[in-house]
Amino acid sequence: MGAVRTPALLSWSGGKDAAWTLHALRQAGDVEVVGLLCTLTEGHDRASMQGVRREVVQAQADATGLPLVEAWIPQQCDNATYEAAFAAALGSARERWPGLATIAFGDLLLADVRDWRQASCARLGWRALFPLFGADTARIARQMIDAGLRTHLCCVDTQLLDAGFAGRAFNHALLADLPEGVDPCGENGEFHTCVSAGPMFDRPLPLQRGDTVLRDGRFAYTDFKP
Repeated sequence: MGAVRTPALLSWSGGKDAAWTLHALRQAGDVEVVGLLCTLTEGHDRASMQGVRREVVQAQADATGLPLVEAWIPQQCDNATYEAAFAAALGSARERWPGLATIAFGDLLLADVRDWRQASCARLGWRALFPLFGADTARIARQMIDAGLRTHLCCVDTQLLDAGFAGRAFNHALLADLPEGVDPCGENGEFHTCVSAGPMFDRPLPLQRGDTVLRDGRFAYTDFKP
């Protein structure tokens, strides 16, 4: 008999770090991801932060062969409301998979974010995993690209990076063009991505690039449609 693998949810945003975390966990083999948990914003029907359309997130989940667990939050959301939605989603997941008590995140660098997630999960009786945390982001960015991960910048914080990067493919040319001080994985919030292909998918997603709009006078969002 093989070793028993720990079942886990994976926090899923539609971006490259979550997708690469799934790939890393499947390669390691000691954790079995049973579902993807995505926080979505009511009214926009998009993944919070990333701005990826819900139908794209669902298509990504289908391509991974995993069910999607949804946590819905209002457009104006305080921390207490977010945590209540997150707790409700974890509760529904535990009903579906009795005994489930582990959730993985794709965070790479920010210790304060990691610590906050750990504390939030611990209060709910869950353990938080961070398989990629502490990795060299320049190296991991190259690994993603070389392994066939295909993703585009869907959100750019124009206070940290020029809006012209919005919509661009995440590839070696983009890494070379990033200004000094910008993290190669956008881990300081410089940019977010929308994944369309990679070793964690059983097929590539044919996504069509839409318009780029500036929101809140700061964030350049590029739409990607199925």
